[in-house]
Amino acid sequence: MAKASPALHHSLPDDGLVPIRTVSSLTGVNSVTLRAWERRYDLIKPVRTPKGHRLYTMADIDLIQQVVDLLDNGMSIGQVRQVLDNGRSRSEPEPEPIPEDPWLRDHQRLLNAITQFDESVLNDIYQDALSLYPVDVVTTRLTVPMLRELGTRWANGVGSIAEEHFFSVFLRNKLGTRFHHLSRNRRGPRLLTACLPGEQHEVGILLFALAALDWDYRVLLLGPNTPLAELPTVVTRASNAAIVLSGSVTIEMAAIADELAQLCRTVAVPVFVGGSLTRHAAEELSATGAIVLSEDLSVALRQIDVTLNRH
Repeated sequence: MAKASPALHHSLPDDGLVPIRTVSSLTGVNSVTLRAWERRYDLIKPVRTPKGHRLYTMADIDLIQQVVDLLDNGMSIGQVRQVLDNGRSRSEPEPEPIPEDPWLRDHQRLLNAITQFDESVLNDIYQDALSLYPVDVVTTRLTVPMLRELGTRWANGVGSIAEEHFFSVFLRNKLGTRFHHLSRNRRGPRLLTACLPGEQHEVGILLFALAALDWDYRVLLLGPNTPLAELPTVVTRASNAAIVLSGSVTIEMAAIADELAQLCRTVAVPVFVGGSLTRHAAEELSATGAIVLSEDLSVALRQIDVTLNRH
Protein backbone atom coordinates (compact mmCIF):
# COMPACT_ATOMS: atom_id res chain seq x y z
CA MET A 1 0.00 0.00 0.00
CA ALA A 2 1.59 3.24 -1.10
CA LYS A 3 1.86 6.03 1.44
CA ALA A 4 2.81 9.65 1.07
CA SER A 5 6.19 10.73 2.36
CA PRO A 6 6.60 11.71 6.05
CA ALA A 7 7.35 15.27 4.98
CA LEU A 8 4.01 15.48 3.18
CA HIS A 9 2.22 14.03 6.21
CA HIS A 10 3.75 16.57 8.55
CA SER A 11 2.72 19.40 6.22
CA LEU A 12 -0.90 18.23 6.50
CA PRO A 13 -1.76 18.11 10.21
CA ASP A 14 -5.42 17.27 9.52
CA ASP A 15 -4.84 14.36 7.15
CA GLY A 16 -6.07 11.65 9.51
CA LEU A 17 -2.83 10.47 11.13
CA VAL A 18 -3.52 8.69 14.42
CA PRO A 19 -1.26 7.73 17.35
CA ILE A 20 -0.43 4.18 18.34
CA ARG A 21 -2.91 4.17 21.24
CA THR A 22 -5.78 4.91 18.87
CA VAL A 23 -4.60 2.22 16.46
CA SER A 24 -4.58 -0.29 19.31
CA SER A 25 -8.14 0.68 20.20
CA LEU A 26 -9.33 0.37 16.60
CA THR A 27 -7.62 -2.94 15.79
CA GLY A 28 -7.34 -4.72 19.14
CA VAL A 29 -3.56 -5.08 18.67
CA ASN A 30 -1.56 -3.72 21.58
CA SER A 31 1.27 -1.25 21.08
CA VAL A 32 3.99 -3.76 22.04
CA THR A 33 2.87 -6.09 19.25
CA LEU A 34 2.58 -3.26 16.73
CA ARG A 35 6.16 -2.21 17.46
CA ALA A 36 7.35 -5.82 17.14
CA TRP A 37 5.64 -6.16 13.74
CA GLU A 38 7.45 -3.01 12.64
CA ARG A 39 10.90 -3.87 14.00
CA ARG A 40 11.08 -7.62 13.45
CA TYR A 41 8.95 -8.12 10.35
CA ASP A 42 8.79 -4.71 8.66
CA LEU A 43 5.05 -5.14 8.29
CA ILE A 44 4.13 -1.55 9.03
CA LYS A 45 6.02 1.68 8.46
CA PRO A 46 4.42 4.42 10.54
CA VAL A 47 5.27 8.08 10.18
CA ARG A 48 7.58 9.41 12.90
CA THR A 49 7.18 12.84 14.46
CA PRO A 50 10.30 14.90 15.20
CA LYS A 51 10.15 13.51 18.76
CA GLY A 52 9.95 9.92 17.48
CA HIS A 53 6.27 9.25 18.15
CA ARG A 54 4.58 6.83 15.74
CA LEU A 55 1.62 8.02 13.64
CA TYR A 56 -0.47 5.77 11.41
CA THR A 57 -2.58 6.34 8.30
CA MET A 58 -5.93 4.72 7.62
CA ALA A 59 -4.12 2.54 5.07
CA ASP A 60 -1.88 1.31 7.91
CA ILE A 61 -4.95 0.48 9.98
CA ASP A 62 -6.48 -1.46 7.08
CA LEU A 63 -3.21 -3.38 6.70
CA ILE A 64 -3.11 -4.18 10.41
CA GLN A 65 -6.67 -5.49 10.25
CA GLN A 66 -5.70 -7.68 7.28
CA VAL A 67 -2.83 -9.09 9.33
CA VAL A 68 -5.17 -9.78 12.26
CA ASP A 69 -7.61 -11.59 9.97
CA LEU A 70 -4.84 -13.81 8.61
CA LEU A 71 -3.59 -14.58 12.12
CA ASP A 72 -7.14 -15.45 13.18
CA ASN A 73 -7.13 -18.04 10.39
CA GLY A 74 -4.18 -19.79 12.02
CA MET A 75 -1.33 -18.37 9.98
CA SER A 76 2.02 -17.54 11.55
CA ILE A 77 3.41 -14.03 11.41
CA GLY A 78 6.05 -15.34 8.97
CA GLN A 79 3.34 -16.65 6.63
CA VAL A 80 1.56 -13.31 6.82
CA ARG A 81 4.76 -11.61 5.73
CA GLN A 82 4.92 -13.94 2.69
CA VAL A 83 1.27 -13.36 1.80
CA LEU A 84 1.72 -9.60 1.87
CA ASP A 85 4.97 -9.76 -0.10
CA ASN A 86 3.51 -12.00 -2.79
CA GLY A 87 0.22 -10.15 -3.06
CA ARG A 88 -1.83 -13.29 -2.49
CA SER A 89 -5.41 -12.99 -1.30
CA ARG A 90 -6.64 -14.25 2.04
CA SER A 91 -8.07 -17.39 0.47
CA GLU A 92 -4.87 -18.33 -1.35
CA PRO A 93 -2.09 -18.55 1.26
CA GLU A 94 0.29 -21.47 0.94
CA PRO A 95 0.51 -23.10 4.36
CA GLU A 96 3.89 -24.03 5.78
CA PRO A 97 4.53 -27.74 6.25
CA ILE A 98 3.16 -28.97 9.55
CA PRO A 99 6.64 -29.54 11.07
CA GLU A 100 7.33 -25.82 10.54
CA ASP A 101 4.05 -24.67 12.09
CA PRO A 102 5.21 -22.26 14.81
CA TRP A 103 2.17 -22.97 16.97
CA LEU A 104 2.93 -26.70 17.06
CA ARG A 105 6.56 -25.93 17.81
CA ASP A 106 5.69 -23.49 20.59
CA HIS A 107 3.07 -25.90 21.93
CA GLN A 108 5.70 -28.61 22.30
CA ARG A 109 8.19 -26.20 23.87
CA LEU A 110 5.50 -25.04 26.30
CA LEU A 111 4.61 -28.62 27.23
CA ASN A 112 8.27 -29.47 27.83
CA ALA A 113 8.65 -26.45 30.13
CA ILE A 114 5.53 -27.42 32.07
CA THR A 115 6.51 -31.06 32.52
CA GLN A 116 9.94 -29.89 33.73
CA PHE A 117 8.29 -27.27 35.98
CA ASP A 118 10.63 -24.68 34.45
CA GLU A 119 8.95 -21.33 35.03
CA SER A 120 11.77 -19.34 33.43
CA VAL A 121 11.48 -21.09 30.07
CA LEU A 122 7.69 -21.09 30.32
CA ASN A 123 7.75 -17.33 30.84
CA ASP A 124 10.09 -16.73 27.89
CA ILE A 125 7.88 -18.73 25.49
CA TYR A 126 4.69 -17.04 26.64
CA GLN A 127 6.10 -13.50 26.60
CA ASP A 128 7.64 -14.00 23.14
CA ALA A 129 4.27 -15.15 21.77
CA LEU A 130 2.52 -12.12 23.30
CA SER A 131 5.07 -9.78 21.75
CA LEU A 132 4.21 -11.01 18.25
CA TYR A 133 0.49 -11.83 18.38
CA PRO A 134 -2.66 -10.27 19.85
CA VAL A 135 -3.56 -11.90 23.14
CA ASP A 136 -6.74 -13.48 21.76
CA VAL A 137 -4.69 -15.22 19.03
CA VAL A 138 -2.19 -16.51 21.62
CA THR A 139 -5.11 -17.68 23.74
CA THR A 140 -6.86 -19.50 20.87
CA ARG A 141 -3.76 -21.04 19.30
CA LEU A 142 -1.54 -21.75 22.30
CA THR A 143 -2.98 -21.26 25.79
CA VAL A 144 -6.37 -22.98 25.47
CA PRO A 145 -4.99 -25.98 23.51
CA MET A 146 -2.35 -26.43 26.23
CA LEU A 147 -4.95 -26.33 29.01
CA ARG A 148 -6.95 -28.97 27.14
CA GLU A 149 -3.91 -31.17 26.61
CA LEU A 150 -2.94 -31.00 30.26
CA GLY A 151 -6.46 -32.05 31.21
CA THR A 152 -6.33 -34.93 28.74
CA ARG A 153 -2.89 -36.01 29.97
CA TRP A 154 -4.18 -36.12 33.54
CA ALA A 155 -7.34 -38.01 32.56
CA ASN A 156 -5.27 -40.60 30.64
CA GLY A 157 -2.76 -41.06 33.44
CA VAL A 158 0.09 -39.61 31.37
CA GLY A 159 0.40 -36.30 33.17
CA SER A 160 -0.33 -35.10 36.67
CA ILE A 161 -2.51 -32.68 38.58
CA ALA A 162 0.69 -30.91 39.56
CA GLU A 163 1.41 -30.05 35.91
CA GLU A 164 -2.06 -28.60 35.40
CA HIS A 165 -1.88 -26.61 38.63
CA PHE A 166 1.61 -25.33 37.79
CA PHE A 167 0.44 -23.92 34.45
CA SER A 168 -2.84 -22.59 35.86
CA VAL A 169 -1.09 -20.70 38.67
CA PHE A 170 1.44 -19.33 36.18
CA LEU A 171 -1.39 -18.09 33.97
CA ARG A 172 -3.36 -16.57 36.84
CA ASN A 173 -0.31 -14.61 37.96
CA LYS A 174 0.60 -13.49 34.46
CA LEU A 175 -2.91 -12.65 33.37
CA GLY A 176 -3.74 -10.88 36.63
CA THR A 177 -0.66 -8.67 36.42
CA ARG A 178 -1.26 -7.93 32.75
CA PHE A 179 -4.94 -7.24 33.39
CA HIS A 180 -4.22 -4.61 36.04
CA HIS A 181 -1.54 -3.01 33.87
CA LEU A 182 -3.71 -2.80 30.74
CA SER A 183 -6.96 -1.82 32.45
CA ARG A 184 -5.89 1.80 32.74
CA ASN A 185 -7.14 4.35 30.23
CA ARG A 186 -9.59 2.05 28.47
CA ARG A 187 -12.48 4.04 27.01
CA GLY A 188 -14.95 1.51 25.64
CA PRO A 189 -18.11 0.12 27.24
CA ARG A 190 -17.68 -1.60 30.60
CA LEU A 191 -18.22 -5.35 30.74
CA LEU A 192 -19.05 -7.09 33.99
CA THR A 193 -17.26 -10.45 33.86
CA ALA A 194 -17.56 -13.37 36.25
CA CYS A 195 -17.60 -17.16 36.51
CA LEU A 196 -20.91 -18.93 36.87
CA PRO A 197 -21.93 -20.33 40.27
CA GLY A 198 -19.91 -23.45 41.00
CA GLU A 199 -17.18 -22.53 38.52
CA GLN A 200 -13.90 -22.38 40.44
CA HIS A 201 -11.53 -22.13 37.48
CA GLU A 202 -10.98 -18.47 36.63
CA VAL A 203 -8.34 -18.77 33.90
CA GLY A 204 -10.98 -18.75 31.16
CA ILE A 205 -12.61 -15.50 32.32
CA LEU A 206 -9.16 -13.94 32.83
CA LEU A 207 -8.22 -14.81 29.25
CA PHE A 208 -11.45 -13.24 28.02
CA ALA A 209 -10.95 -10.12 30.16
CA LEU A 210 -7.45 -9.61 28.81
CA ALA A 211 -8.65 -9.94 25.21
CA ALA A 212 -11.50 -7.50 25.92
CA LEU A 213 -9.00 -4.93 27.19
CA ASP A 214 -7.09 -5.28 23.94
CA TRP A 215 -10.37 -4.37 22.19
CA ASP A 216 -10.55 -1.22 24.37
CA TYR A 217 -13.37 -2.45 26.58
CA ARG A 218 -13.34 -1.55 30.25
CA VAL A 219 -13.66 -4.69 32.35
CA LEU A 220 -14.99 -5.25 35.85
CA LEU A 221 -13.74 -8.68 36.91
CA LEU A 222 -15.42 -10.55 39.77
CA GLY A 223 -13.73 -13.96 39.43
CA PRO A 224 -14.89 -17.49 40.31
CA ASN A 225 -18.14 -18.87 41.74
CA THR A 226 -20.18 -15.65 41.54
CA PRO A 227 -23.81 -15.62 42.80
CA LEU A 228 -25.89 -14.37 39.89
CA ALA A 229 -28.46 -12.75 42.17
CA GLU A 230 -25.87 -10.14 43.18
CA LEU A 231 -25.10 -9.00 39.64
CA PRO A 232 -28.05 -6.63 39.00
CA THR A 233 -26.86 -4.35 41.80
CA VAL A 234 -23.34 -4.35 40.38
CA VAL A 235 -24.66 -3.54 36.90
CA THR A 236 -26.54 -0.53 38.24
CA ARG A 237 -23.79 0.85 40.47
CA ALA A 238 -20.94 0.41 37.98
CA SER A 239 -22.87 1.31 34.78
CA ASN A 240 -22.01 -1.89 32.93
CA ALA A 241 -23.04 -2.25 29.29
CA ALA A 242 -23.20 -6.06 29.41
CA ILE A 243 -22.55 -9.10 31.57
CA VAL A 244 -20.16 -11.82 30.39
CA LEU A 245 -20.22 -15.13 32.29
CA SER A 246 -17.93 -18.11 31.91
CA GLY A 247 -18.50 -21.78 32.65
CA SER A 248 -16.73 -25.05 31.92
CA VAL A 249 -18.12 -28.48 31.10
CA THR A 250 -18.25 -29.28 34.81
CA ILE A 251 -21.19 -26.89 35.31
CA GLU A 252 -24.63 -28.53 35.46
CA MET A 253 -27.26 -26.45 33.65
CA ALA A 254 -29.99 -27.71 35.99
CA ALA A 255 -28.18 -26.05 38.88
CA ILE A 256 -27.98 -22.60 37.28
CA ALA A 257 -30.82 -22.42 34.73
CA ASP A 258 -33.43 -20.73 36.95
CA GLU A 259 -30.95 -18.24 38.43
CA LEU A 260 -29.57 -17.38 35.00
CA ALA A 261 -33.06 -16.90 33.55
CA GLN A 262 -33.96 -14.62 36.46
CA LEU A 263 -30.83 -12.56 35.86
CA CYS A 264 -31.64 -12.16 32.16
CA ARG A 265 -35.16 -10.98 33.04
CA THR A 266 -33.95 -8.57 35.72
CA VAL A 267 -31.15 -6.64 34.05
CA ALA A 268 -31.59 -4.27 31.12
CA VAL A 269 -28.27 -5.22 29.53
CA PRO A 270 -27.28 -8.26 27.43
CA VAL A 271 -26.10 -11.34 29.31
CA PHE A 272 -23.46 -13.37 27.45
CA VAL A 273 -22.22 -16.84 28.39
CA GLY A 274 -19.03 -18.40 27.08
CA GLY A 275 -16.62 -21.19 27.88
CA SER A 276 -16.68 -24.91 27.23
CA LEU A 277 -20.12 -25.16 28.86
CA THR A 278 -21.56 -23.89 25.58
CA ARG A 279 -20.49 -27.06 23.76
CA HIS A 280 -23.21 -29.19 25.34
CA ALA A 281 -25.67 -26.62 26.69
CA ALA A 282 -26.08 -24.00 23.95
CA GLU A 283 -29.84 -24.55 23.57
CA GLU A 284 -30.48 -24.52 27.31
CA LEU A 285 -28.44 -21.34 27.70
CA SER A 286 -30.31 -19.61 24.89
CA ALA A 287 -33.62 -20.64 26.49
CA THR A 288 -32.72 -18.62 29.59
CA GLY A 289 -32.36 -15.47 27.51
CA ALA A 290 -28.56 -15.49 27.55
CA ILE A 291 -26.50 -14.97 24.39
CA VAL A 292 -24.11 -17.85 23.72
CA LEU A 293 -20.58 -16.78 22.81
CA SER A 294 -18.09 -18.57 20.58
CA GLU A 295 -15.11 -20.17 22.32
CA ASP A 296 -12.94 -18.27 19.84
CA LEU A 297 -12.23 -15.00 21.65
CA SER A 298 -12.00 -12.90 18.49
CA VAL A 299 -15.39 -14.18 17.31
CA ALA A 300 -16.87 -13.72 20.78
CA LEU A 301 -15.72 -10.12 21.00
CA ARG A 302 -17.14 -9.40 17.55
CA GLN A 303 -20.47 -10.87 18.75
CA ILE A 304 -20.41 -8.47 21.69
CA ASP A 305 -19.46 -5.56 19.42
CA VAL A 306 -22.43 -6.27 17.17
CA THR A 307 -24.87 -6.70 20.04
CA LEU A 308 -23.77 -3.42 21.61
CA ASN A 309 -23.82 -1.63 18.23
CA ARG A 310 -20.19 -0.72 18.74
CA HIS A 311 -18.53 0.74 15.65
